[in-house]
Amino acid sequence: MALTAFKTVEGPVQWLTFEEAIEKSKTEKRPIFIDVYTDWCGWCKVMDKNTFSEPQVAKLLNEKFYAVKFDAEQREDVVFSGTTFKFVPSGSKGYHQLAAALLNNQMSYPTVVFLAEDFSMIQPLPGYRKADEFHKIAQFIGEGHYKNIKWNEWETKYKSPYASK
Repeated sequence: MALTAFKTVEGPVQWLTFEEAIEKSKTEKRPIFIDVYTDWCGWCKVMDKNTFSEPQVAKLLNEKFYAVKFDAEQREDVVFSGTTFKFVPSGSKGYHQLAAALLNNQMSYPTVVFLAEDFSMIQPLPGYRKADEFHKIAQFIGEGHYKNIKWNEWETKYKSPYASK
């Protein structure tokens, strides 16, 4: 068995590396969802356990996005749009230049990032999100509503799968 530099994350979301998402988008366009995390981030682990493992959230991420798990402190280079992003040692750890670019240099974890089909930035969202809140945001972006309706207006039309029956 070959070892890779990327960890496989267990759970219902079909996580990809950044490079795999870029490659897949060449044949089928989808927005890209990136979970920017670190190994030491407690809220990142809680979001994995409570949000990304929730079946409705996982289904939405798998069907509407290329979902990427990106370690903000990974040491492997990433080539994107002709630029090589590298690990930058800093203090006792360091950070990856791609994480800094995706997070607008606001290195806060967890932060999730939504990229459009053309890889342009839609929105970075810092902080922990519960499944119901995250689902609403991901559906707004994943189904393309953000292109033609304001959030406040769309929010009134959103049907939550978590509403009590």
